Amino acid sequence: MRAVLCEAWGPADRLVVRDVPARDPGPGEVRVRVRAAGVNFPDVLIIQKKYQVQPPLPFTPGSEAAGDVIAVGEGVTHVSPGDRVIAFAGVGCFAEEVVSPADKVVPMPPELSYDVAAAFTLTYGTSWHALRDRAALQPGETLLVLGAAGGVGLSAVEIGKALGARVIAAASSEAKLAVCREHGADATILYEAEDLREAIRRETGGRGPDVIYDPVGGRFAEPAFRSIGWRGRYLVIGFASGQIPSLPLNLALLKGASIVGVFWGQFTQREPQANLAGMRELLGWMREGRLRPRVSATYRLDEVARALDDLSLRRVTGKVLIRP
Repeated sequence: MRAVLCEAWGPADRLVVRDVPARDPGPGEVRVRVRAAGVNFPDVLIIQKKYQVQPPLPFTPGSEAAGDVIAVGEGVTHVSPGDRVIAFAGVGCFAEEVVSPADKVVPMPPELSYDVAAAFTLTYGTSWHALRDRAALQPGETLLVLGAAGGVGLSAVEIGKALGARVIAAASSEAKLAVCREHGADATILYEAEDLREAIRRETGGRGPDVIYDPVGGRFAEPAFRSIGWRGRYLVIGFASGQIPSLPLNLALLKGASIVGVFWGQFTQREPQANLAGMRELLGWMREGRLRPRVSATYRLDEVARALDDLSLRRVTGKVLIRP
């Protein structure tokens, strides 16, 4: 089978596509024919040895996929050959086939396409864990989403609305803000063209947001945190800007605010049943039409480097996919 390989740490243009032997699943594993694989910001980092998880070289990047079960290993009973499934394998999905731990494979609802299913797991799982579990976002509260037009950002906008919050979306261009409004944002902030603190004050009537969802980090983190409301929760999702910010902890004291870490990958490992409950709720919302994953571009297997570059340079909105 054909697979993308990271043979040396570095930028995306060092990735190669090679023929590699297919592997039969071992006990507790599932072998899946990949129909579509989601591209996520951790894929940009992991090949540069900048992510929390560092697999041994060589490895195939790509953490999530949708496809068809080819074979199952001993002890696997919840899926069978021929089933359409979603797999969150962690690595290995930028290939024609992937072998995934069985507890990371779930049956696809029949109404979902492969593309939508592949765009779903990491982004919506992260945002459910952040907003429902870590922040306990309540109906009527105000949620500010930074980097709101990206994959996790748009999922946070939609989940915030599903939970009954008022959602303010902040992004870097009017075109991206238009996408945020299409996905339910109640108000928008163009943070490249206006003072972020003043804009937050305007959109919250001076009260500040109850929850801030930040997958960006960098220069917008401190002004956003300075604007948070009393008992606010600041969700640390990631650092797409490339810069890990330093926040003055006296701000947390003065606002009675919490800085809350969100690491969905560890959540799935440590609390698999809670994660499964989240997936069920998300799929229910999707059936109701409350969640609409946006796929803005698709790429071939030999275009993975371009897909990763487009993502890291913020040329896309929502999710992009690889179709092996």
